[in-house]
Amino acid sequence: MPWRNTAPMDQRTQFIADHLRETQTITELCDRYGVSRKTGYKWIDRYLRLGPAGLEERSRRPHRAPNQTADEIVAALLEARHRHPVWGGKKLRALLQRRHPRWTLPGRSTVCDILSRHGLVPTRRQRRRIGHPGKPTTIMAAPNAVWCADYKGQFKTGDGRYCYPLTVTDGFSRYLLGCQGLSSTTVAEAQPVFTRLFKEYGLPLRIRTDNGVPFATTTLARLSKLSAWWVRLGILPEFIEPGRPDQNGRHERMHRTLTAATTRPAAGSLGAQQRRFNGFREEVNHERPHEALDQQTPATCYHQSPRPMPDRLPPLEYPDRFEVRYVSANGGIRWNRRWVNVSTVCVGEYVGLEEIDDGIWNVYFGPLRLGRLLERHMRIEDAYGRLRRRHV
Repeated sequence: MPWRNTAPMDQRTQFIADHLRETQTITELCDRYGVSRKTGYKWIDRYLRLGPAGLEERSRRPHRAPNQTADEIVAALLEARHRHPVWGGKKLRALLQRRHPRWTLPGRSTVCDILSRHGLVPTRRQRRRIGHPGKPTTIMAAPNAVWCADYKGQFKTGDGRYCYPLTVTDGFSRYLLGCQGLSSTTVAEAQPVFTRLFKEYGLPLRIRTDNGVPFATTTLARLSKLSAWWVRLGILPEFIEPGRPDQNGRHERMHRTLTAATTRPAAGSLGAQQRRFNGFREEVNHERPHEALDQQTPATCYHQSPRPMPDRLPPLEYPDRFEVRYVSANGGIRWNRRWVNVSTVCVGEYVGLEEIDDGIWNVYFGPLRLGRLLERHMRIEDAYGRLRRRHV
């Protein structure tokens, strides 16, 4: 037999019913229900005055707060806020303190709470947060398994122009594949550098970078135009966690040596600075022994990749079990007569969808998983839309 669950309201109602029968005394009733006589008399008095509604719980909120801010102070704060709509609580409090030195003003946090309660604090727009796959775990066990790329911080040359050195190394051998001084960090300037390196050294399996431009964006899978081009070539982008340059520590350590050898002081022009970079690259690769390589040079431990760069980008291929959709000019696909936004980075390409459960699909751009599509949420949105149209 299951346990009986009784609510306090049911017990009070039964208590009053037993009292009205007059079969037991107040003391006996209170002992039976496990309450004090004071509590019993309280509920009897409320029932006699208010009827069944008197048995409901009442709010325990105090009628007045002894530490409540005075109405005149609140009014003065609101008036000052309307006169200075961009001032914060700290400045408004200081203003009132000068105007009314005898007032006991509340603290800054209380002033901010008063402004917020009266709708005078604008709500901040929630920024879209893109998840991160986490710490890269690829082991650099052979040449061309992982390339590392980054920009060594910008600096001005002697003619006042900014220089952004784009550096690319092989993670296993520490071979400095390229060090090119550019005038910006745009894709238009970075892509020709990678094209030259791919033609000269072949294609790596992965390229590890940070989360800045032009390597990553805030779209799905942090994909950018540059990293999408890598995926088309069969190279997987690999991103370190934000604020963790130690996860690309081999490359960052090279930057320290590069800075000391070529930029202190900087050359007089971008061309002269590039000649310094070329000399540094030759020395590091072929002359300077590396302690991590048992005092061998990086050139003795590196060889070109067996994967040459194709003359034309190969099409993205998906298994037969995948549903394939074309990404139109506004960055979305059609799915069950609905419009689903994917990414403007994938415009003009095909994405694949793999069903992993009933109504749950993984969305891929080539071998790279972009995210997950939930048909259930789409059906709920459709139902809400029909209800709204019905009530209009």
